[in-house]
Amino acid sequence: MTMTTTKPTTTTTTQTATETTRAAVAAADEAAGVRAYQIRQRKHRIRVHITQAIVLVVVFGGWELGIGADPQMIILYGHPSGIVNQLVTWATQGTALGPLWVQVATTIEEALIGFVIGTVLGIVCGIALGRIHFLAEVFGPFIKVLNSIPRIVLGSVFVLALGLGIESKILLVIVLVFFGVFFNAFQGVREVDRNLIANAAILGASRWQVTRQVVLPSAFTWIIASLHVSFGFALIGAIVGEFLGGELGLGQLIRESQGTFNANGVWAGMVIIGAFALIAEFGIGRLERRLLRWRPPQLNSSETAGL
Repeated sequence: MTMTTTKPTTTTTTQTATETTRAAVAAADEAAGVRAYQIRQRKHRIRVHITQAIVLVVVFGGWELGIGADPQMIILYGHPSGIVNQLVTWATQGTALGPLWVQVATTIEEALIGFVIGTVLGIVCGIALGRIHFLAEVFGPFIKVLNSIPRIVLGSVFVLALGLGIESKILLVIVLVFFGVFFNAFQGVREVDRNLIANAAILGASRWQVTRQVVLPSAFTWIIASLHVSFGFALIGAIVGEFLGGELGLGQLIRESQGTFNANGVWAGMVIIGAFALIAEFGIGRLERRLLRWRPPQLNSSETAGL
């Protein structure tokens, strides 16, 4: 009896040890795969950054060498070293319109306020018209007509109606941002799988619950994607509004540099705008990754090449 009961116990113990060993090996293989993936990603990022640095050196070095010391060429086209000197001068001595930080703060304030309001209005109207077909049929033609109008032209109307303050610039930013977000939100709602909506309705979900728990998550990818382009339009609206008529801001600073044939000043203003655009793009990218963590990871071309 002792021999009979011991063998199954020994066999079971051996099987457990074997399964534990296999699990440990699988975990080690998985960890090794993760480390290899991280190393590939790190090497890929290094290659990207090195290539970007080379491109910048070639472009700006060629620009500097091509302009040389010709005063006429410097006046017409500017040069990188002059742009850097202009930025330093503005930062240390101020601009013709006042301190540099005041110009930057004015433009960013106009862009951010208009961006937030335009985004909220675009999302709400896009979802409403996407979910309520009667509203889409009523307001669809009007929205198409308004979208066909060159919206930059409205900046002059807003300046005449609201004056040279930030109100006219904010309104122009709202108009520019609204349509991009609206059409993405509207299309995102229309692209939701109808089977999901039908299944939720069969399970007893109300119209609001379907919108909140099915439609919004599905359309969120479209909405977030529109923000990348919309913030660029927000900066464009603020700059153009200031250029058309304003008292402060980077657009007015660029206009003043243009009026004095200061190409370096024009480029310096564009560099500041570009820097804030990159910062905003980085922030929107992080927001997108945080809000859309439920999506499966997307492989880039360097990873798919090895598959």
